[in-house]
Amino acid sequence: MSRADLSKDPAAVAAMFDGVAQRYDLANDVLALGQTRIWRRAVVQAVKPVRGEMILDLAAGTGTSSVPFAKVGAHVIPTDFSLGMLRVGHERQPDLPFVAGDGLNLPYRDNSFDAATISFGLRNLTDRSAGLAEFKRVLKPGGRLVICEFSSPTLKPLRTIYTEYLMKALPAVATKVATNPAAYVYLAESIRAWPAQAELAEEILVAGFSEVQWRNLTGGIVAVHRAVNP
Repeated sequence: MSRADLSKDPAAVAAMFDGVAQRYDLANDVLALGQTRIWRRAVVQAVKPVRGEMILDLAAGTGTSSVPFAKVGAHVIPTDFSLGMLRVGHERQPDLPFVAGDGLNLPYRDNSFDAATISFGLRNLTDRSAGLAEFKRVLKPGGRLVICEFSSPTLKPLRTIYTEYLMKALPAVATKVATNPAAYVYLAESIRAWPAQAELAEEILVAGFSEVQWRNLTGGIVAVHRAVNP
């Protein structure tokens, strides 16, 4: 199934992630050449969690991204639409309150969270504007939104190398470390179709957020966008 087909079928996307859940974290570390820990630290720095705050971690998968927030004493709610991911996460992080939820229809009341974050998951929403609207709805006034996503390398030589890796090397490596290599073909295609840093920032502004800014990581291969709910 192509990226375009998957984008129209949320159930197919969920099933795909169910299929890679067991080795998802390991595969990501290998395929990202060990950069995932650096990216996660940057997300935590952007969120600036405070003890006692309510934090939504959407597309949390197995909960790896949620652990740093819990460690500082924040009440983090790891949320994901893949039941397979949630099952693996509960086995590995039994103290985290995993919740099954759709990013287009979050199971939370208005003004529930001090901060919300999503890492490498916004691409999987079938309607980005609706997803951003949901973030705005559940965030308190003044709440912070942090989005971490693959983006556009800022240097042309790096961009060329990166594109070659995405479309050729990544699927090949995935056959060695992932339980469902085809899922990583979808990953590569979805990354290539993703808007550049400034374009995503504009979408966030249009959604009603303010103080939108971004930080490039690994030469722009990944970007962390931060915004505030007015």
